[in-house]
Amino acid sequence: MISISVDWTWTWWIVLVLAFDISVRILAVFIIPRNRRPTAAMAWLLAIYFIPVIGILLFLLIGNPRLPRKRRKEQEAINRAFREASEDLDFGTLRPDAPVWFEQLVGLNRKLGALPMAGDNGAQIISDYQGSLDTMAAEIDRASRYVHVEFYILQSDGATDEFFSALERATARGVTVRVLLDHWANRWKPNYKATISRLERMGAQWRLMLPVQPLKGKYQRPDLRNHRKLVVIDGVVGFIGSQNVTDRSYNLKTNLRRGLQWVDMMVRVDGPVVASLSAVFVSDWYGETGEVFAVESDFSTDAGTGDLDCQIVPSGPGFEYENNLKLFLSLIFAATRKIVMVSPYFVPDEGLLLAIQTACHRGVEVELFVSEEGDQAMVYHAQRSYYEQLLATGVKIWMYKKPYILHSKSMSIDDEVAVVGSSNMDMRSFGLNLEVTMLVRGAEFVDQLRNVEDLYRGMSRELTIEEWEKRPIRSVILDNLARLTSALQ
Repeated sequence: MISISVDWTWTWWIVLVLAFDISVRILAVFIIPRNRRPTAAMAWLLAIYFIPVIGILLFLLIGNPRLPRKRRKEQEAINRAFREASEDLDFGTLRPDAPVWFEQLVGLNRKLGALPMAGDNGAQIISDYQGSLDTMAAEIDRASRYVHVEFYILQSDGATDEFFSALERATARGVTVRVLLDHWANRWKPNYKATISRLERMGAQWRLMLPVQPLKGKYQRPDLRNHRKLVVIDGVVGFIGSQNVTDRSYNLKTNLRRGLQWVDMMVRVDGPVVASLSAVFVSDWYGETGEVFAVESDFSTDAGTGDLDCQIVPSGPGFEYENNLKLFLSLIFAATRKIVMVSPYFVPDEGLLLAIQTACHRGVEVELFVSEEGDQAMVYHAQRSYYEQLLATGVKIWMYKKPYILHSKSMSIDDEVAVVGSSNMDMRSFGLNLEVTMLVRGAEFVDQLRNVEDLYRGMSRELTIEEWEKRPIRSVILDNLARLTSALQ
């Protein structure tokens, strides 16, 4: 007789591994699709099914697209407080004869983001990079009570020295200076330690936003970031836009080697809307410190230097819904003649892509400004994967010539309505970043934005469908692969 020996130890290990693998796959089907976009759910399921170990680890690390429950509850409480505080206040005189769709949009923004529409505002676009830094510094020099500064990236360097000097002069004369800067975005920048030291020396109150410091009990999904850029001075003047406080190269060796220079836009605002901008800072300060300070005097009804209707719309993983995406969709569907979008990172979801295509089919002229060269490889290739669909539908794509990175974020609708702010038109800005956007009604502001768009057009080249169809096969493969990974959120 032939004796067969079986190693039961290894057999049981194999059985256990198979049982674990099958259990994980079954659980994933129940857990992952819940309250998640179908494309995102499918991307996660494919990752877990085909590369299970890496897929599971990635999901545990970055699979939750929301801030911790405690932070979301704080945001809800803040929204209620701001809504109640501003409910009976008259925020300026609104422009007459607003379209019904615009009034509904304002109501939607108020419901989702809690902040009201305000009339009698002035808004001046600053499209010169160094000019915006210098203008902010000049306004800080006029501060008498406080200066609130909140930026995704904040670096003390040659380009921003006057900005920081203005903050130093402010603290020296007794002005309260509060500063918020994103932890992860700044932690690895060349001038991080020098920037923190300078804030300490001047006596500013500063905090890191969304810190990833597990040993200090501060942790959430590492790639949830506060991407907002704003300044509030005495509750009278504010700034909002896309620009970070840093050199145009971001002081990174790779950018310097490639000669990359950022192109940005900030908007100086005055009037009642500054109160809403202040509210965003107050909520973020509270979220990071638990501290509440009085800003009652910020709820001013004093008219600004213009007659614009403005509404601040905060968005991010602290809110239940994607406030910025709903704003963009509403505007695109409302357009009747022309849409101009400026977004350095353009990775739309299905709804946004369909809205743009539908606008083209309705006969609306649609233009999209992007950069010819990308600074982030995955996003750069992911957005390129949408160009063929857009071009085929009739979207005119303008590529801002390298070595410049067009970093401005804006949208203009017809001749009277526009949005500017920190939000890109990509799934990261819709679901993972804390963003802030300003909705503006007023032909005089749209005229300003049109002038900036003309400047961008003069620095860009138009991408044609014929050129795009001739791109090499390796680019097609890279673009499509990046498009798949972009859904992982």
